[in-house]
Amino acid sequence: MSAINKGAELLQVRGLGRRFGGLQAVDDLDLTVHAGEIVGVIGPNGAGKSTTFNLIAGALGPSSGTLAFAGTRMNGLPPHRVARLGIARTFQHNRPFAGMTMAENVMVGMHLRMKNALWRQVFLVDESARAEAEAASHAGELLEFVGLGDAKNADVSTLSFGQGRLLEIARCLAARPRLVLLDEPAAGLTPAECDRLCEIIRGIAAKGIAVLLIEHDMRLVMSTVERIVVLNFGRKIAEGTPEQIRSDAAVAAAYLGDLGGLTRA
Repeated sequence: MSAINKGAELLQVRGLGRRFGGLQAVDDLDLTVHAGEIVGVIGPNGAGKSTTFNLIAGALGPSSGTLAFAGTRMNGLPPHRVARLGIARTFQHNRPFAGMTMAENVMVGMHLRMKNALWRQVFLVDESARAEAEAASHAGELLEFVGLGDAKNADVSTLSFGQGRLLEIARCLAARPRLVLLDEPAAGLTPAECDRLCEIIRGIAAKGIAVLLIEHDMRLVMSTVERIVVLNFGRKIAEGTPEQIRSDAAVAAAYLGDLGGLTRA
């Protein structure tokens, strides 16, 4: 994964809104993410976090507002066009491709970046073989990065749940993104696996790749992110460093006064 200069503004969200009938799921949201930055999005269930991710990823179209990435307007772009801009995501549930090895699963994530057009694969056999070998090598590097290098040839059916979460991240990185959207990556992980996940997220950011993270594990959020955006009923009610969010009265009210890990992290 090539490094990107940290600090460049990548994602720009301005006045973003999404309505489902009479429900305003996201309401007038402003959000900015810079290269190499780790930003957490938190809030109670139903706060609009996943809808926000779906809007950024192109799975949903906004009812109002604008989305831009590295200066390119994204409103109306389908998910594959958004991905080509350099945005990749994981989902709340593991989605491995059955009957394939872990390395093959990661290689699936490279399809948008494969340089060989179909005609080149058909007529230039040597070049196609070289591209496939390079893809396999890169898949091995990504699996090593997330701590699964020793199991790259294992069938995905042998994965534990925690390993499946790490595989999702490796496949996400295979597209060589500039921004990754991680949707509750710590869900179902053990404390030790969460510690490893923190290291991986920091490692992603160290390469200049921006990370936008939805997570309910406040211990992970508070120890990993640089900035937190708090949503409630679709609106942003607070934004700041972990230290600022811990003491924010509006955040305490949104969590009914029980900040749990926010205060213990």
